Amino acid sequence: MTRVYTIGYEAATMAEFLAALQAAGVRRVIDVRALPLSRRPGFSKSPLAAELAARDIDYVHLKALGTPKPGRDAAKKGDVATLRTVYDAQLALPEAQAAAARMRDLIAETPSALLCFERDPCHCHRSLLLAAEGEGLAVVHLFAGATP
Repeated sequence: MTRVYTIGYEAATMAEFLAALQAAGVRRVIDVRALPLSRRPGFSKSPLAAELAARDIDYVHLKALGTPKPGRDAAKKGDVATLRTVYDAQLALPEAQAAAARMRDLIAETPSALLCFERDPCHCHRSLLLAAEGEGLAVVHLFAGATP
């Protein structure tokens, strides 16, 4: 069974984030944020891709697998039901289905981690994504920094 990792960078330093990826043997990060921007230094798309490349870790952004704004707003409020409804609608779109197929192909090629902000995968759309599109994958959640 193919393994896929997930990781959120919330409350983590770049060093802790990179250490968690390297300890797990991750060779590719698949960014599933709709907007690959961050107020946390180093976690926006270009600087993150550069940090990963310096450690020989691939970076791929699959925007269509991100959560639309209404889903992100619901997640911030802890409204999982609305997040699920919004994200289910997102995953039904043709561009999201194409991105999900690409995600599965990328995961099959090399050890990969899905990236989003939230530390706890239960509060993040990456768990919804894998529940819908991760059949046959063994999911391992990584935590950067202190033990959750």
